[in-house]
Amino acid sequence: MINPISTARKQEKAVLVGVLLPFQKEQELTDYLDELEFLTETAGAITLKRFIQKIDEPNPRTFIGSGKVQEISAYIEDNDVDMVIFDDELTPTQLRNLEHEFKRKVLDRTNLILDVFAQRAKTAYAKTQVELAQYQFLLPRLKRMWTHLERQRGGIGLRGPGEREIETDRRIIRDLIARLKEELSKIDRQMATQRKNRGSVVRVALVGYTNVGKSTIMNLISKSDVFAENKLFATLDTTVRKVVIGNLPFLLSDTVGFIRKLPHQLVESFKSTLDEVREADLLLHVVDIAHPSFEEQINIVNQTLHEIGTGDKPTILVFNKIDAYSWTRKPDDDLTPPPRENISLEELKRTWISKKGTYTIFISAKQKINIDEFRALLYKMVREIHVTRYPYDNFLYPDITEANL
Repeated sequence: MINPISTARKQEKAVLVGVLLPFQKEQELTDYLDELEFLTETAGAITLKRFIQKIDEPNPRTFIGSGKVQEISAYIEDNDVDMVIFDDELTPTQLRNLEHEFKRKVLDRTNLILDVFAQRAKTAYAKTQVELAQYQFLLPRLKRMWTHLERQRGGIGLRGPGEREIETDRRIIRDLIARLKEELSKIDRQMATQRKNRGSVVRVALVGYTNVGKSTIMNLISKSDVFAENKLFATLDTTVRKVVIGNLPFLLSDTVGFIRKLPHQLVESFKSTLDEVREADLLLHVVDIAHPSFEEQINIVNQTLHEIGTGDKPTILVFNKIDAYSWTRKPDDDLTPPPRENISLEELKRTWISKKGTYTIFISAKQKINIDEFRALLYKMVREIHVTRYPYDNFLYPDITEANL
């Protein structure tokens, strides 16, 4: 029997590289590389090994030291590795030098995030946003892509065809960037008009780090079917649904997740998505309480919100995934209770975590734990905004408890 020819794409193999700077802790770098490995998995590759180097400052030529470059080169040669991924953004010179040393594809964190976004983009709008970000990232890095066409440098008459081709490509990419910006500008105006046409209905936006369960909460509260998956950046397009709790209507939007070192090209191209956050009346800041670095994730989201001018909006801090949470003791901390699992909801409410925000709620969207209390708090916050806007509607939306929802 003849075996059919397989059309499945070979899964690429990668190694990860991180540097430990003097001001960093080892646990912090481990968390960063865990996230980088998750990004790599989301992109469709498998991680074989991690390489870490302690350095005072990055090498301007290869980012890491020559000894570590040789160590990585030997490993990738022996294990048929397809690519090397760095946790930090590399300069075009560093990328070119590293690819010359490794004879393999070299990516940095920004490049990997852009690749994940390109895979996740489903609608024409999201694809346009990602395409713009990719071209903006690519423009200053064209030279390393044309080194195979260059001849000896310097001297009249010795300019290779690659150099002329680079200038041609730069003009083409600049024209493409201008066209994509104009396309996005038109869509931005259309979306701004749509937001205005929604009237004065209270708007609530889900924000948070990527993969914390925003889309799952969206599906639960709005009874819709937004795509949700245990992968980074499962949602790129903003989804808006009308929700009614009790008899009180409002609009709920699900937005793209934030991440450490989110490329500025993506922040710029996803301006309309962030506009949903800017124009929201209330934010639901969703946090994965089961993640070991959830405090840092909270700070990253708060910093991003501050940068886009939304740091002072009324916010409910929603600690999700309490079914997967376990109490852990921090290093060198003898005062914290011993590690254990199965922390009850009442115990969580008595911890320091409950004091992280003015309004805090603990839930599990997947297991539907404490959802009635969450809906009651959401109703209360939306009602306060609504009756402030429409005082005469006060009698239409009375104070209610979770038992009445």
